[in-house]
Amino acid sequence: MRTKKGFTLIELLIVIAIIAILAAAIFVALDPVTRFQEARDARRYNDLNNTLTAVVTDQVDNGGTYIAAVTGLTDDLFYTIGTDVAACDAGCTAQVTQAACADLTGLVTEGYLGSVPMDPSTGTAGKTDYYISKKANGTVEVGSCDPEGGSAITLTR
Repeated sequence: MRTKKGFTLIELLIVIAIIAILAAAIFVALDPVTRFQEARDARRYNDLNNTLTAVVTDQVDNGGTYIAAVTGLTDDLFYTIGTDVAACDAGCTAQVTQAACADLTGLVTEGYLGSVPMDPSTGTAGKTDYYISKKANGTVEVGSCDPEGGSAITLTR
């Protein structure tokens, strides 16, 4: 009498079920949606840091005077960064902004920025979904209009 070697159908189904359960558990543990949100927020932080560094470097290189686009801002008010002329007060959820945009393309032409950064999810050249404010004490604040991680992303120098 010969015996056949191999797995039964029940054994194969049990192994496949165990692998499926482990794969689902790992997928939930890794939480890819949160990882993508964190990656976009990290890009927002880097964009804002580069923008603020460019503004401050330009200020230092020009003897303490900000670029005209920043100098023209009213102290302690927030402006969406972009090239649009009007309606820049719509769409910024993190901060109330003014109707006029702050056009920082001068930092690009002067070589301080490669390009004006835009929010990775919703930004356009017209409205980058980043904002800027010149404070009365001489500092500048930049921030993200739509951070995904739940906490505000702002930088001040």
